[in-house]
Amino acid sequence: MDNYQSAAHLAESLRPVGPAFCLRPHAARGAARWFTSHFPGKTLYAVKANPAPWMLDILRDEGVGFDVASIAEARRARAVAPDAFIGFMHPVKSREAIREAYVSLGVRAFALDSLEELAKIVEATDDADDLTLCVRIAVSSDLAKISLASKFGAAPEEAPALLRQARLKAARLGVCFHVGSQAMSPAAFTAALDRVERAIVVAGVFVDVLDVGGGFPAPYPGMMAPPLQDYVDAIEARFERMLVAENCELWCEPGRALAAEAASLLVRVEARKGDRLHINDGVYGALFDAGALNWTFPARAMKAIEAPREVIGYSLYGPTCDDYDAMAGPFYLPSDMSVGDYIEIGMLGAYGAAMATRFNGFGEHQEFVVTDAPMLSAYGATGRPGAGAAHRNEAMT
Repeated sequence: MDNYQSAAHLAESLRPVGPAFCLRPHAARGAARWFTSHFPGKTLYAVKANPAPWMLDILRDEGVGFDVASIAEARRARAVAPDAFIGFMHPVKSREAIREAYVSLGVRAFALDSLEELAKIVEATDDADDLTLCVRIAVSSDLAKISLASKFGAAPEEAPALLRQARLKAARLGVCFHVGSQAMSPAAFTAALDRVERAIVVAGVFVDVLDVGGGFPAPYPGMMAPPLQDYVDAIEARFERMLVAENCELWCEPGRALAAEAASLLVRVEARKGDRLHINDGVYGALFDAGALNWTFPARAMKAIEAPREVIGYSLYGPTCDDYDAMAGPFYLPSDMSVGDYIEIGMLGAYGAAMATRFNGFGEHQEFVVTDAPMLSAYGATGRPGAGAAHRNEAMT
């Protein structure tokens, strides 16, 4: 894979016709090292965020395990990491997927949120005596930008009975939850742990694993969360007061926080209509969140600036024939943007390539390695969380 100094260097040297990912493996490695050195427990990467082999290779090398949601993700993780820890943390799975994961892939940790799923796991593993069973409890997503509260998780009134039944079948009993993607306050985790402890106390069981899930935020324009250390400190302080087994393990499942900074997207302007720019990727490609969730990703023009120039807010339109393929922004770029200009859109290492479709025949992306810093960082140049400055969409300087 070819290496370039930056997206600007790539645009100037190659002038790609289609959209191109600018990969920053060093950013993924730095994020992994931060978590493995700061989080007081096991770090599992949520493979759904970016299942690319290069990403999994880096995280394996840094001692990160894997949180998978499908048998396909489990196969991929095991293929690149024969000895890594894998947790099958989707609460609803087929019997065939459970059995293959247990028998062929060496998976021993499974999430569940119902008695039916518990029975399915026990049956598919032939009543195995080496299972770590993690009961997922429903918690609030009110402090997150993307809710994950409505689909999975045992309700408070159901959780105690489920915990007691899982305890009878588990070599190790766990509890897991998810506060939602992009949690904007450490209080999300504190409140969730309060609810989890109430369920444990009512159930009258000790748990061996407490998995706080994902939700650790990455920085985006207008979405600058507290430093990651604040989240870890809040989790650790509340965990230390909980009524769990003396040797209880603490787990986390970051996806976005590990992957987001590790890639940006280079796109080309194909048409301009006032303050609307038509580009060669969009909602059906790597920019789903920019359209469906109206997230304003950091953006900068790949054109030399000889003098200060006016910057205006643009909306972006993708290449398909669908009206839904639109990103309101605003994305702040020079007022003289024109056909053929390139734009770098940052923070797409998570839920960028992983979300792309082939609708209308679009969706192909080239990949190149760049060696500069991410457009935004929760870790900063020194690796300190929160050291990266807030970034306004802007022209390249």
